[in-house]
Amino acid sequence: MSRDLVPGDLWTRVAALLPPPPERRRRHTGRHRIPDRTALGGIIYVLRTGVAWRDVPRQVVGCSGVTAWRRLWDWTEAGLWPQLHAALLTELRAAGLLEMDDCAIDGSHVRALKGGSNTGPSPVDRGRSGSKHHVIVDRRGTPLAVSLTGGNRHDVTQLVPLLDAIPHIRGLRGRPRHRPRRLFADRGYDFDKYRRLLRSRGITPEIARRGAPHGSGLGKTRWVAERTSSWLHQFKRLRIRCEVRADLHQGLLELACSIVCLRHLRAVRAAQPGMSGG
Repeated sequence: MSRDLVPGDLWTRVAALLPPPPERRRRHTGRHRIPDRTALGGIIYVLRTGVAWRDVPRQVVGCSGVTAWRRLWDWTEAGLWPQLHAALLTELRAAGLLEMDDCAIDGSHVRALKGGSNTGPSPVDRGRSGSKHHVIVDRRGTPLAVSLTGGNRHDVTQLVPLLDAIPHIRGLRGRPRHRPRRLFADRGYDFDKYRRLLRSRGITPEIARRGAPHGSGLGKTRWVAERTSSWLHQFKRLRIRCEVRADLHQGLLELACSIVCLRHLRAVRAAQPGMSGG
């Protein structure tokens, strides 16, 4: 079942980035280490279904939820998820599937049931504890970077951090790409200070003005950020934050972004004769 949860094309990319497993003592008589692919299947099972770690069915996944959670912890601390995301963005750029001239940014609220760091009273959920997912995408809606903040943080506070979080994307001859030419955003980002910051970086701000009538036309480009947030929230574990540790929830966010990027690659390769995802 783990092979169904972790297709060959995903596993090949993850396996190339995994840190080496801890050395096993020669006379150690305990249980053998669960294969990494099986543990990754447990992580993806939780990400997709939203079940609690303790409720992961061993007979379906091949390992316990505790094992999958521990491996998530280890790989998050090793920095696996941003490396995987950056590697897939490089493949997309090499295939001509990144359009970074125009990027869009947006934030979305999620409830945080167990609290933890990067939570706060949500202004859209009667002050209940919540968090925010912030995402910046290219013109096609490919997620370039994501971040996690408290539910009471203003969207605009993540504008510069998200721009800085875009990796240097290789894949084509010349300098790596890490900066858009234009950035589209809704009225929540309408502050002259941030417009100046964008222009100082060589980025043209395309931000709707507060108080101006609707119909500016910016939504024709900006809507892809909202669609990407919807894609991410199709992973049920991301709809409601259950991880107390913010870094683990961030890791699940980055894994979901990688899966979205891989879907884009699969769609193109499926249209090319003689190529398949494996």
